[in-house]
Amino acid sequence: MQVTQPSIDYISYEDVTSNSTLETVVYPNMFKNYYWSDDFSAKNYVALAKAGFISVTEEYRGQEFLIPEIQYKYALLDFEDLHISKKVQKMLNQKTFTLEFSNELDEVFEAINALHKSSWLTPKYLNMLKETQELESSFKVQSIELREDGKLVAGEIGYVIGKTYTSLSGFSNREKRYRNYGTVQLVLLAKYLEENGFDFWNLGHPYMDYKLALGAKIYEREDFLKRWKASTVKENIK
Repeated sequence: MQVTQPSIDYISYEDVTSNSTLETVVYPNMFKNYYWSDDFSAKNYVALAKAGFISVTEEYRGQEFLIPEIQYKYALLDFEDLHISKKVQKMLNQKTFTLEFSNELDEVFEAINALHKSSWLTPKYLNMLKETQELESSFKVQSIELREDGKLVAGEIGYVIGKTYTSLSGFSNREKRYRNYGTVQLVLLAKYLEENGFDFWNLGHPYMDYKLALGAKIYEREDFLKRWKASTVKENIK
């Protein structure tokens, strides 16, 4: 493994696909979570995801890099722990929402970037996600879209591996009339995942209050990996 500076190391496709490197070098090192790569190939991204990394991008000296993170802690939602507030339940009872699933990512991508001006979800990253769809694997990238009267009002991009779903980035319409629609999308997605036999939902970083409010619990890296390895090798959901 090539070392670039004391704080962050380069990680190659060979590293990620080497069980020995992962188990003896990467996973046990609780002083390191971020790595970097200039390999934006679909096969490298899928290998990182299957190994438990969640990858974003960063620009340095005019060049875009992939920044895979094997987190210290993860927020996981077991569906029996799902919490639905009275306000959101009332909205679900009174309004007609449509939750759609697609591998067409552009509309949600544009909505995310319109909301988050400095998003790490760049065109190069999007193209990489699209290229994963051409691989024969248990990895499936998904666009989750909440619509009301046909209008896209909230959504996210994530991926399925085995019986797990992982969120990458999302958005909700910031107009006052659409307040709490982002939470509605999360609740409906959780219900869908439960009904379709997923083991759990990987929400990534545990530092955002809405994840814990939804019912997610925090798992240390070691405990996360035990659950991750067991569920990602199961037969892929739809």
